[in-house]
Amino acid sequence: MTKKWLLSLSLTLGVLALYAQSAKKAGPETAFTHVNVLPMDGGRTLLENQTVIVKAGKIAKIGPSDKVKPGKLATVIDGTGKYLLPGLAEMHAHIPTPDNGDDALVKETLFLYLANGVTTIRGMLGAPYHLQLRKMAENNEVLSPRIVTSSPSLNGSTIQTPEEAQEKVTKYQHDGYDFLKIHPGVKLDVFDAMVRTARKVGITFAGHVPVDVGIRHALESGYASVDHMDGYVEGLAPAAIRDTMKNQGFFGYDLAPFADEQAIPELTGLTKGNNVWVVPTQSLFVRWFSPEDPNVLANEPEMKYMSPKTLYQWRQSKASLITSPDYNEAQWKQFIAVRQKMLRAFRRTGVGLLLGSDAPQVFNVPGFSLHHEVKALEEAGLPIETILESGTVNPARFFGKQGQFGTVTVGASADLILADGNPMNNLDDLWNQSGVMVRGQWLSREFIAGKLAEIAAKYGN
Repeated sequence: MTKKWLLSLSLTLGVLALYAQSAKKAGPETAFTHVNVLPMDGGRTLLENQTVIVKAGKIAKIGPSDKVKPGKLATVIDGTGKYLLPGLAEMHAHIPTPDNGDDALVKETLFLYLANGVTTIRGMLGAPYHLQLRKMAENNEVLSPRIVTSSPSLNGSTIQTPEEAQEKVTKYQHDGYDFLKIHPGVKLDVFDAMVRTARKVGITFAGHVPVDVGIRHALESGYASVDHMDGYVEGLAPAAIRDTMKNQGFFGYDLAPFADEQAIPELTGLTKGNNVWVVPTQSLFVRWFSPEDPNVLANEPEMKYMSPKTLYQWRQSKASLITSPDYNEAQWKQFIAVRQKMLRAFRRTGVGLLLGSDAPQVFNVPGFSLHHEVKALEEAGLPIETILESGTVNPARFFGKQGQFGTVTVGASADLILADGNPMNNLDDLWNQSGVMVRGQWLSREFIAGKLAEIAAKYGN
């Protein structure tokens, strides 16, 4: 053995020991002391100088630090000057499946979410493997956010007749998927059969709005959520134009110049009246549809966690869009402006908003993409409180599990972010994290940095 090899082994073992200390499973008790708490259970409440006790993966006690004391065997995390808030939910996530039995990419993707404080993910393109993975996450057999998974895609190819729709919906509900994922191309009669069957067997549906269905019928049919705000720009265009324009572009992009903003109250009212939630994925359109050079985006810091093959595909996808003869920056700005007005109207009307960015997707790196989504929502004019609620307590409300996660309250799952500053004052502080806790397991800043460095090194960065 050479001295160089022994030194390398020693350093490796040292790093592994650090990881073991920084990301160990919850002991008898973990205590955050002298920390400022953002409960996110209503309003802008801030509880100063608190001790939060975590036991068995749940929040067991919260109270002033001069009154609540950690147990003798507790792991103590000093929160002086820091802010404890619920972990975030990425409500439009994608999870890969193993490649010939190799689940390395799956684990990397799950960690990228956690590294940014995402402790719940709503998978939007399910597969049988995800049902296994969901169970593994529940049992802490894999380092992962909480997983909620859709069915495989229901689209114009997978359900072409009402009978096929009935068969697939019944099967997916029986298999145990949490909800149905709708994609484009579904014909109206097939969609209606899907809705009838979903109601009969007791499973919700969400996702895209097929052109043949339209936003109004979709809302009246009872979507759990409309993702990407799909169908809304189309719904603002006069029917005479909408029905005769063969190519409407992605998500109604080419209809943006014809959008009648006087129709916004009608659509927001229908959304609220039918209790339909909205997952905007606004940053996807701000970034993917923008005229920005794809090579510039490909050199952003978080891109080092993606494979060269993926980055090449993303560059090609964006380049093909913005070099199209029909593309122009003015229309992109108009498209974004219409969506921003819709977002503000959703908020005024009381429509439930859910934080989601669609990742991994074109220049949307899992976890990191929420940085851009939060910024895009703030640029749209949404208040900080609304944005934070969309990623914490709102997902719990959406799933009918308020009090189980999404708040820093006694009895809730210990899915937490320890931030260096107060995100309620400055959203940038949401990403200045001392660490993340998922179901009581503490991931320190050092552990997160080490694992991210491993992922970057794998891709030559």
